[in-house]
Amino acid sequence: MKLKEWGAFTLLGLIWGSSFMWIKIALQETGPFTLVVFRLLFGLIGLLFVARLQKQSFPRDRRTLLAFLFMGAFNTAIPFTLISWGETRIDSGLASILNGTVPLFTIVIAHFWLHDEKINVPRIVGLIVGFVGVVVLVSRDFGPGGVHGNILGQLAVIAASICYSAAITFSRKYLRGQPPLVQSTMVLLIADALMWIATPIFERPMIIPTLPTTWFAIAWLGLLGSCIAYLLFFYLINAWGPTRASLVTYVFPVIGLILGIIFLNEVADWRLAIGSLLIVGGILVVNLKLRAKQEAMAVEAAD
Repeated sequence: MKLKEWGAFTLLGLIWGSSFMWIKIALQETGPFTLVVFRLLFGLIGLLFVARLQKQSFPRDRRTLLAFLFMGAFNTAIPFTLISWGETRIDSGLASILNGTVPLFTIVIAHFWLHDEKINVPRIVGLIVGFVGVVVLVSRDFGPGGVHGNILGQLAVIAASICYSAAITFSRKYLRGQPPLVQSTMVLLIADALMWIATPIFERPMIIPTLPTTWFAIAWLGLLGSCIAYLLFFYLINAWGPTRASLVTYVFPVIGLILGIIFLNEVADWRLAIGSLLIVGGILVVNLKLRAKQEAMAVEAAD
């Protein structure tokens, strides 16, 4: 692996890991729908600028456009909104941990959707360990008085992770071979169009931010967290493949927790620590076993 690729990996982890903090900051003045619609707008402007420089053409056939419509909804518009809404009820650090469950849900969805991604014993073990971690985290909001309202925020972020998992599997099945810039731009274009339709319906009044800090947070989320991050991620997929590129999700909980504790005065308890370790451990079990299998197959092929 080249130094350039590791640099892209590190930068992507820092950008996406810090996004949860910036979402929390922006939500202090505006609503989750408004935040997402402007975030996507900033990201789309950046990608269109890059596409113009590279003179990139875009697909127009009906099948591909319908595939991008699905991706725009389930890879971006819906999960971005769910995470933003969830962070109105839970800490940014907890949101980053729950979002790290994407690989676990991907295993289940891919088993039924892809012929070469079937569940095996290591994956079952990883799923169980990761699920226990989620239960430990959610248990923080179960008390003598019943279920606390924060659990709705946690469930929203988990639902976002399921959306991401479905979109990743869908993309591999129906959009393989599309250039990274095309995928990034088309997904953000359709997602932002959907959000401009949904925001006036579901968020009244639509509060336009006025504070410079809020606009800085939105610009960060759009230009870095959407535009640059999408390009980096697809670059890593081309350079390393989807399995190794997905390791970037391990960075989210670490960056999200540290930034939330330092800058937002969020509190970490034993459930947060144990639940995080279990989730990361479950993902590691799955990927370490998968990597061992790939290396064994490579050795066998060489012989």
